[in-house]
Amino acid sequence: MEPIGVELVEEVVAQLRAAGCVYAEEEAGILLEAAGDSTILAGLLRRRVAGDPLEHIVGWAGFCGLRIKVAPGVFVPRRRTEFLVARALEVLRTAPAGCFLDLCCGSGAVGAALAAALPGVGVHAADIDPAAAACAVENLAPYGGRVQCGDLFSPLPEDFRHSFTAIVANAPYVPEDDIAFMPPEARLHEPGAALSGGPDGLALHRRIAAEAPGWLRPGGWLLLETSARQASRTLVILEHGGFSATAGHSGEVDGTVVAGQLRGGRAATPAP
Repeated sequence: MEPIGVELVEEVVAQLRAAGCVYAEEEAGILLEAAGDSTILAGLLRRRVAGDPLEHIVGWAGFCGLRIKVAPGVFVPRRRTEFLVARALEVLRTAPAGCFLDLCCGSGAVGAALAAALPGVGVHAADIDPAAAACAVENLAPYGGRVQCGDLFSPLPEDFRHSFTAIVANAPYVPEDDIAFMPPEARLHEPGAALSGGPDGLALHRRIAAEAPGWLRPGGWLLLETSARQASRTLVILEHGGFSATAGHSGEVDGTVVAGQLRGGRAATPAP
């Protein structure tokens, strides 16, 4: 085992900068912690310089102060999604005690962050990708979370209907033609199903808004992450789905969320 000296640390930072890593010093510290010695570090550094996501290399992602387990091929939680957590906390802290659903949960980062902030809340999650669901099982285990694997609401037991205080979803919302322009870390190392929202990016928002009322309590909430340029259209989708909705944006993390509270009746008009 070869110790890690100051000169080697400086070389790691230099190589990361040359590879285009914006936060080279921070990434170097994470790699150094994961490696422990220079031989292992060299292998981890080669992977990072080659373009592997840092989170897949070290096996975790930082999110809302937590270390979230992520495996290769699993969607990495983004900092902008911390705004979705913040908005959901506002709802859940004022709503009657109950449970929530982290839909399209990926690694379960949103569910874990909410559960950590709200001890005793009922945590449920679902994702279509088995690898992501397996990560979510580990990340939600400390909070007693239950994870289902399947397409949107389809894997949920029927007795879950009309039981959730809130449904929170970071569903894919990238227009399919835009994926080619995404950073290689996402485009090459994360599943397309976790990125593509269909031709206009809003296909899953339409499906979720149409089906969510059947799973929410009266007056329950649906919160969807979206982009700033799509927010007005996501808002209209929720309004047509029977929700009174508002859009919010965080400049700090560049996150955008549309939140809707279920009205007494369902809208009869189809989502645009």
